[in-house]
Amino acid sequence: MHIFVTGASRGIGAATLEALKNDGHRVVGQSTQGGDGLLAADFTDPAAPRRLWEAAFDALDGNIDVLVNNAGVFEPVSDKAGDEEWHEAWSRTMQINLQASADLCRHAISHFRSREERGGRIVNVASRAAYRGDSPQHWHYAASKGGMVAMTKSIARGYAAENILAFAVCPGFTMTGMAEDYLDSRGGPSLLADIPLGRVAQPEEVAETIRWLAVDAPPSATGTILDVNGASYVR
Repeated sequence: MHIFVTGASRGIGAATLEALKNDGHRVVGQSTQGGDGLLAADFTDPAAPRRLWEAAFDALDGNIDVLVNNAGVFEPVSDKAGDEEWHEAWSRTMQINLQASADLCRHAISHFRSREERGGRIVNVASRAAYRGDSPQHWHYAASKGGMVAMTKSIARGYAAENILAFAVCPGFTMTGMAEDYLDSRGGPSLLADIPLGRVAQPEEVAETIRWLAVDAPPSATGTILDVNGASYVR
């Protein structure tokens, strides 16, 4: 299969890239700066998703079977911030986490519909914050991931008849640089006490979940949202 993964320079994205390659698939990844074989795209630029899709399309010889939307930011903003800072934080997070993913989903669907054998898969990496919320400094992050889950369900319901399948993964804390910084800033041991498993997830655990959805999950599972959070949130 030909698979395109965003946010592939570290953490979950890098582990997903590796898992898919080890599974025998041809994979192209993206990061903001590019390098190390990754395509460069800065999602703060509204025009970046289209340019990136076209670059990935060319790199994969005009055929993409699966899109994995993993790129995202997790940046705090105080509820006491000034209006300008508040609006800037919300706009940046929504642009990177949700709008860019939506744009790439739209390009993927158009491509999946144009192929002789119509169909394809989308895997969106959301967060447990989509369901349980996040800290008072991260309203915008939780809202962006809630939007991603709703978007995934809409795609699954709207395009299943065309064999276009959509799934989402909702990790809790995962041992990436982003999660480590957050744990340190919030008194790590007390946060770990909220995870019945007693530890945060490893990137490889989330990556294996993404790999399964991208490759092996049965079509009837479209619309599925999988939690990978050590039972810190259960539905």
